[in-house]
Amino acid sequence: MTAEDLPLQYARTKRFSLGVPRAFTVSPDGDRVLFLRTTSGRSTTSLLWLYENGEERLLADPFTLGDDGEVPEAERIRRERARETSAGIVSYATDAAVRLIVFALSGALWTVRTDEGVPRRIPTPGPVVAPHPSPDGSRIAYVSDGALHVIRIDGTADRALARPEGPDVTYGLSDHVSAESLNRTRSFWWSPEGDALLVVRVDNSPVQQWYIGDPAEPSRPPRAIRYPAAGTANAELSLHVVGLDGERVEARLPKEASESHPAGEWTDPAFEYVVHAAWDGSGPSAIVQTRDQRSAYLLRIGPSTGATTTLHHLRDASWLEFVPGTPASTATAGLVLTTQEGTRGLLLTGTGVRTPESLYVHELLGVVGDRLFFMACEEPTEVHVWSYDPASGFARLTDEPGVHSGAIGGDTVVLDSTTLDGQTVTVLRDGEPAGRIRVLAERPVTEPRPRFLTLGERELRAALYLPTSYAPTSNGSTSNGSTSNGSTSNGSTSYEPGAGRLPVIVHSYSGPGAQKVVKAAAWHHAVNQWFADQGFAVLCVDGRGTPGRDRAWETAIHGDQLTPVIEDQADAVRAAAELFPELDTGRVAIRGWSFGGYLAAGAVLHRPDVFHAAVAGAAPTDLRLYDTHWKERFMGHPDIQPENYERCSLVAHAHKLTRPVMLIHGMADDNVAPAHMLRFSAALLAAGRPHTVLPLPGATHLVTQEGVIDTLLRLDLDFIKKSLDS
Repeated sequence: MTAEDLPLQYARTKRFSLGVPRAFTVSPDGDRVLFLRTTSGRSTTSLLWLYENGEERLLADPFTLGDDGEVPEAERIRRERARETSAGIVSYATDAAVRLIVFALSGALWTVRTDEGVPRRIPTPGPVVAPHPSPDGSRIAYVSDGALHVIRIDGTADRALARPEGPDVTYGLSDHVSAESLNRTRSFWWSPEGDALLVVRVDNSPVQQWYIGDPAEPSRPPRAIRYPAAGTANAELSLHVVGLDGERVEARLPKEASESHPAGEWTDPAFEYVVHAAWDGSGPSAIVQTRDQRSAYLLRIGPSTGATTTLHHLRDASWLEFVPGTPASTATAGLVLTTQEGTRGLLLTGTGVRTPESLYVHELLGVVGDRLFFMACEEPTEVHVWSYDPASGFARLTDEPGVHSGAIGGDTVVLDSTTLDGQTVTVLRDGEPAGRIRVLAERPVTEPRPRFLTLGERELRAALYLPTSYAPTSNGSTSNGSTSNGSTSNGSTSYEPGAGRLPVIVHSYSGPGAQKVVKAAAWHHAVNQWFADQGFAVLCVDGRGTPGRDRAWETAIHGDQLTPVIEDQADAVRAAAELFPELDTGRVAIRGWSFGGYLAAGAVLHRPDVFHAAVAGAAPTDLRLYDTHWKERFMGHPDIQPENYERCSLVAHAHKLTRPVMLIHGMADDNVAPAHMLRFSAALLAAGRPHTVLPLPGATHLVTQEGVIDTLLRLDLDFIKKSLDS
């Protein structure tokens, strides 16, 4: 029997995501921890678990609850935006005390209590999406067919508090931009007393309609979606305070920013985005952002009048980013806001204290009294958990190199730590280990061996993977500022006898919002090592525009999202070859997915002297076809700054192709639509440029199907080998 190899294991474990505990919630008293996890590294069904008194206990198992119905369309869309890879219980919500949990299974509403542990189905007149209980646990709000409903916990008194006025209107669901680009997945919030809700109304009628069809199923009609492409109309959003009696007050949101709004080549001060909303003891609040993303107002909303008061005007000359978890309230130190001066950090409005500029803050994890817990890095390849309180100042809570996260409640911290050795989840009480939550994910059959490098004048963070049998006997350094893990005095690197020159594969994402060069176990480390073990040197580089460094690094791509990124990849190849002379820079391929696919195709178009073949998956080739918030943030408005889109879109430069390229695209992708691949292919064909196209029928932007994702790795490898050997 043939042993399972890395590509097949990669597919069967959904990129090694199965068996990983996630979605932690800690009770305010610190006694209970809720989380989701599958039963093994192969099971695709998530279950609801409770950790209490040092033990794990199963609270809800979809297999025993009869999870065999269809997932509502609104829930299917939410899962696609969240890149959800499992089935079963994939999200849940709790009351304030974390005693009552509610969740939906195939459109059915379920509850379970931590002190009883017996799930109970609550009948509803329609399919349920996004249920959330009131703080006291007496009622549940949910969305059904675009209407916001409330039902008592005993299943009585179900009523619609807000019904859509038309087919393109919803209450309590996120629009495409909010879910995909702003990561705002919630669209209604209970008042602390449980007598009213703050609700987002979405009117999608101004948004252009696209159609996503399946060419492999010609009898099936295409699916209509509302997609706000760059330069086109967004959904119209409004906020409403809705009482349990059905009375509704619309928040009087400002129409546009004031005169102090930062100017630019393109300026649009109209408030079109709802970035954040909440309801705490001080009342409902929201952050609204302008179309050009250079201003945002933090507003307090009068629940009875809808009047708004501006608490803070946030502004930036390039674009505003928001640390996840902000804003948040402290006991006495005011609000916790995002600050972008120098490095992305946190600001306490009541005291003026901000995180040190040496720290790049990734996320605010929670606030207990006046103590903050947050994720931050000093070195881009490591992310640690930090705390701050007025008495003891800033303190780092994790030591081992890796990516550390956490969940907070009372005196309990659930520390989720991923290092190169794997993942652990430790429960801390009063700062001391009190137990562990099991991680059931499989270890890759290919053991990753990344070598972390700092390359070139821009100190690019990179990871190099060499064949397992091709290990250097020492690390090296050169005089150009490039370094590897340790160095020798003469700057030379020696290899085991018999080692030959290695062709190179660059596998980078290098786009906004994601880092791949991290000292933590991750699927891409294993995949890169597998490619290396087929006889390649694989290089992964985080260039300009990626998070984890300072503000100038992130905004270096403002107006040009392609040229600096390609330059960084080309410079990294050169610098790595100086450190490791056995790298054959005459045979360099580049592969990637999404922004990484865009980078790969762009690299062979614009730098064929460095990159000799490319595999580009789900590449956004025509930037006018990507969504408003994400693309206008970096490129501006396509009607006012068309030169930015012309320079950075690949379709306009198709005639430059002189190297082999394979284009791969899921034909059901509603994030980067198949039109990107088809338009680029048509332009290449019109220019007489040979290329390879691989359509994936039925596949979305996140491809996880066994038989597809594993085969893609083998096809990538075969294409690269043939292209570099020709």
